[in-house]
Formats: sequence, C-alpha cells, structure tokens
Amino acid sequence: MRLLVSNDDGINAEGILVLADALKEIAECEVVAPDRDHSGASGSLTLSRPLKVSTLRNGYFSVDGTPTDSVHVGLTSLFDGRIDRVVSGINSHENLGDDVLYSGTVAAAIEGRFLAEAPIAVSLVSRGNFHYETAAKVVVDLLSRPVPLRFSGDRTILNINVPDVPYEQLKGLKVTRLGHRAKGQSPHVVADPRGRERYWIAVAGEGDDAGPGTDFYAVANGYVSLTPVQVDMTHHSAISEIEHWLEGNSR
Repeated sequence: MRLLVSNDDGINAEGILVLADALKEIAECEVVAPDRDHSGASGSLTLSRPLKVSTLRNGYFSVDGTPTDSVHVGLTSLFDGRIDRVVSGINSHENLGDDVLYSGTVAAAIEGRFLAEAPIAVSLVSRGNFHYETAAKVVVDLLSRPVPLRFSGDRTILNINVPDVPYEQLKGLKVTRLGHRAKGQSPHVVADPRGRERYWIAVAGEGDDAGPGTDFYAVANGYVSLTPVQVDMTHHSAISEIEHWLEGNSR
C-alpha cells in the first residue's frame, strides 16, 4: 500500500508528523502538504500564480499553496508509480457537521477521490491534550484490517473524528452521519495598527443537530466517529419540487 499523506495545518504541524510516522509501519508514505497553516481553505486551488514545491531534509514536500494544491500536485507530478490512497490529517481540531464545508483537511482528502482506495480525513477533537498518537493508531488499526476499506459507491470519503484522550480510554467506533451546527458567532470588529476597521472571523456555532447517530454525539460520548461523505451535493429530492414549481409558474 502506498499512501499520500497531507493536511491543512502545514508540513511542520505535529499532527501530520505523528500520522506519517505511524502509517510508515504499515505502508509506503509520501508526504506533501502546505508550507503553512491553511485551516478553513476548503477546496480552493491557486490559479493566479505558479506553485513552489520544496523538498525538506526528511524527504517530505512543502507546497506554497493550499491543501488541495498540495494533493493535486502530489498525485499528478511528484511521484512515479501508483498512489493507492490519500490520508489527510491529523487536524488539530474537529471537523464535525458543517465543518466539512470549510475544512482544508477534508478537502485534501477529497482531492484523492479518484484513486483506487477511498480517501480518509482524520481530525482530533482537541481539548488541549493533543493525543495525536490516539488518532494515528485509529487510522493504522482501520487500514490494517484483513479486508480493505472500500465503498460500493464511487468517490466516497471517510471523515474520522477522534476524542482527545489516550487510546485506551476510547469507547469504540461509531458509524455516524454529519450533524449540523447552529449559526456561528458574528466576527469580532478589531483595528489594525493604523486604526482601520477589520473583521476577525469568530468561532463556529455549537452543535444544533447533534443527537444520537450524529458525529457530534459519538465524540461527545467517547467514541470515534466514522462518517462517509460524498462530493455530490445535489439535493435529489428537491429536483421534482423545482420541476413542479416551474410547471405551476409557467409564463
């Protein structure tokens, strides 16, 4: 198994270093990640300039672009031979519910959706303890199972959230759906050094749809949350509603 490991916290973040070291015990790993923190970058690509790729002393690759840039360049230009799967993380904070819309960690995994094996995004639901080793062991355990992780549907991504506790304290695994957050706080109005008004994006809302069966509920109760997500954002059940609306409002 040959993996491409990436993240959105940057090539020197503790999470990616711990994850890559753990995965090297079971697979060949290539590491390509942004040269700095790009949290909240979602699936953005850099189109306005060329990208600089630097090789670090440890053999990892640093890209002066977004998480999606990093995986895209890694998969298309940097390596000979096949990459089987993208693993993105370990993110320093959770990616629950609506977070997946903004997450660079999830976006990096999504860029690997065309590969033979389903990509994985893994995040630590941090409470200040930063048990990255716990999250890394969860991923290693999943990928070491006798039957490989595969989905019947194409382009499915596995979004994993791990409680910030020692591995022995995990209560188990739960397969979940995405919950939803309440509306986030308004940006903080601040001033730059020259007194000009600026807006600093505030924290996300708390879990609103966070009951049993959701990713929020699983991690709050000590379980690892495994949520399959997909790129298809079509609201299929609304197609007929729009068709009926158009028919009833014809000119």
